[in-house]
Amino acid sequence: MSLHAQLSPEAQARLAAQKRTSTLTSLVIALLLMVLVAVILMIIAMASNVKITPQMVSYNGTAESDENLKQKKVQTQIERKPAAPSASMSKVIAANTTSPTAVPVPEIDVPDPSTDFGDGNDFGDGWGDGDGSGNGGGFGNIPTAMKKRCTKADRLQRLANSGGTPACEDAVVKSLRWLKSTQAKDGSWTANKTSMTGLALLCFLGHCETAGSEEFGETVLAAISFLVDKAMKNNGKLADDLKDKHWCYEHGIAVYALAEAYTLCVKSFNENIPNLEQAVMDAGQFMINSQHKSGGWEYGYSEDSPRGGDTSIVGWQMQALKACKFTGLDFVNLKKCYKNGIDYLERMQAPSGALGYTGPGNGTPTRAAIGALCFQIWEGSTHRPARNAIKYMHKELVHGTGNADYDLYGHYYAAQAMINHGGKEWENYNTKFRDDLLAQQDADGSFKKLKMKHGAGGHHYPSCLATLMLETYYRFLPGTGQQN
Repeated sequence: MSLHAQLSPEAQARLAAQKRTSTLTSLVIALLLMVLVAVILMIIAMASNVKITPQMVSYNGTAESDENLKQKKVQTQIERKPAAPSASMSKVIAANTTSPTAVPVPEIDVPDPSTDFGDGNDFGDGWGDGDGSGNGGGFGNIPTAMKKRCTKADRLQRLANSGGTPACEDAVVKSLRWLKSTQAKDGSWTANKTSMTGLALLCFLGHCETAGSEEFGETVLAAISFLVDKAMKNNGKLADDLKDKHWCYEHGIAVYALAEAYTLCVKSFNENIPNLEQAVMDAGQFMINSQHKSGGWEYGYSEDSPRGGDTSIVGWQMQALKACKFTGLDFVNLKKCYKNGIDYLERMQAPSGALGYTGPGNGTPTRAAIGALCFQIWEGSTHRPARNAIKYMHKELVHGTGNADYDLYGHYYAAQAMINHGGKEWENYNTKFRDDLLAQQDADGSFKKLKMKHGAGGHHYPSCLATLMLETYYRFLPGTGQQN
């Protein structure tokens, strides 16, 4: 007989309760471990999918190598306010005699060069993406194309492709540095502040220098601010002296510069420049609203004078109008305005392809160049009036900067029109203008040797025109007639 210890009912109940508690505790611990493992795995998975935001790189338009871009913080909020203009307003564009083709500029140097901007270089390269084969042209996607001139490697490649040389790029940089050194403290240049500041600003923009550029950013911002301030104080009117009838030249040039500044600085590089958009809208809309009933533009922006405007005034307004179009801003009646402008210029053209001053008679190569460029930027380079003007220019243009009949103003237009046209006409023109123009640059970067056939001369005016001509290689691509 064996003896077995027998638990009492109370003990058995306590033992069962302990087993249940132990089992539940084990399950809870197991569940917690599983949750912990899952959380760890989720954290690992999330960490592997996190994207690292790259630092923005600010392009220095004059960098010696594209492989050595400096990382820097991009200032998207430009706090500098528009500079107030000089208390003494110099007289606007004027000449001793009426000039049919040029912005008259007095012989004067900058009396008060700027010392504020550190120590230390017509329009965007987007005429189109044409290659001469009929597949482009006529101002393509300008914001994207503008960015392509923002590296030295690309500029040199495009110089080589279109007949330029590294010496052209070196000359442009030297000129921009000279312009920087001669900028007045209020952001302007020379006595004819509004027009000359507009031309100088176009030179910097043509090299992809913006308010964020390392070497020229402060210079560009000061120039933009000067013009913006002028527009804001005068309800969009851009001139030194609104009583001088020639201020239509100033306004057209300044609108051109501000509109391109908006497209490049704001639209392409997201730089925030106070009041720039409003200034462009006000100034551009005023120009559109002030078109003469003839389709041209007249002195003092008269809308119903008997004369009806002239080819030279119209040339600057049509370039400015195109710059306004590519801002993407909502201008009223812009399309009607440019069509009326094209109609006006077509009426100025003679069967030979030349354009006259206020009618088709007494045409000149300079005014043919104005017409050719305007026809191309609005109707494409296959437009018949544009082709006729090119043929006339090809035969009649006077080359050689030392020639008494050489007209730098006309060649400013011709260089753009010829490269946009392309072919043998451009090749012939390029061989005659490129090295001759380069030889005229002074050691300080200016083009003081160049004499103006129309206008009183000065140093900044010819220097700006020469610089814009040398930038043509990467500001424009050969066009082939794309319509708008």
